[in-house]
Amino acid sequence: MELIQVFQVFILGVVQGIAEFLPISSSAHLIIFRDIFGIGSFLIGNYEMSFDIALHFGTLLAILVYFFKDFFNMLKEGFTKGVKTTNGKIFWYVVVATIPAAIVGVLFEDVVDEMFRSNYILICLALAVMGIIIYLCDKNSKQEKNLKDMKLSDAIIIGCSQVCALIPGFSRSGTTIAASRVLKINREDAARFSFYLSAPVVAGAVFIKVLKGEMLSLITYNPTVFILGVSISFISGLLCIKFLLRYIKNHDYNIFMWYRLAIALFALLFLLFK
Repeated sequence: MELIQVFQVFILGVVQGIAEFLPISSSAHLIIFRDIFGIGSFLIGNYEMSFDIALHFGTLLAILVYFFKDFFNMLKEGFTKGVKTTNGKIFWYVVVATIPAAIVGVLFEDVVDEMFRSNYILICLALAVMGIIIYLCDKNSKQEKNLKDMKLSDAIIIGCSQVCALIPGFSRSGTTIAASRVLKINREDAARFSFYLSAPVVAGAVFIKVLKGEMLSLITYNPTVFILGVSISFISGLLCIKFLLRYIKNHDYNIFMWYRLAIALFALLFLLFK
């Protein structure tokens, strides 16, 4: 692998690690950086999709490592005590909230990819519009509830909102955080529940790709690209989780709205004048 390719894989790994957990859409950023800006343009066809999944696997590892204790307690209490404890309740809420996106993803993933993945204008519009929605949902919602106060109906609504994230630009974390804030869940716990939700969704996507047999053969063909990408997205993902949980204790989502508007405008101008 050439040095320039190593650099590009490094950039994409950092982009994935940051954009997966901040409400700015990792899928949209990978498309913009690779297809519009040309970073990682050597990744084409099935190789491109498999590399994206590999980057998501890196952020999945970041989630599992950072919240290992949380997941361990949730699993243990979920299966032994049901919904009688907060950890047990949140475990089953994560399961319920994952179902809508899992069903729609399995049934319509290929259709969504075909319709939206190369529609760069629509992706940029989704980035901008969803940025405003996230900000308004957060700004106009009180912080009255935490994870202990969540109800099953809350989990279902948040899970249904996650379906929108199949369209690049909407952002899985962005839609779930916005829905949580509308339900008056405080900022920190809204982000935490969003992080919890990412684990089964990403794990399912990786598992499906591996089952199809494409990913393993491509990794064998060029393991360096995948190892580097996974490692960088894992490290940057860990740092980003820690940053966001600290940041939102004293700040709103204003900065993410302005960033989404800026990157969307920049990408559109780049498309028009390149």
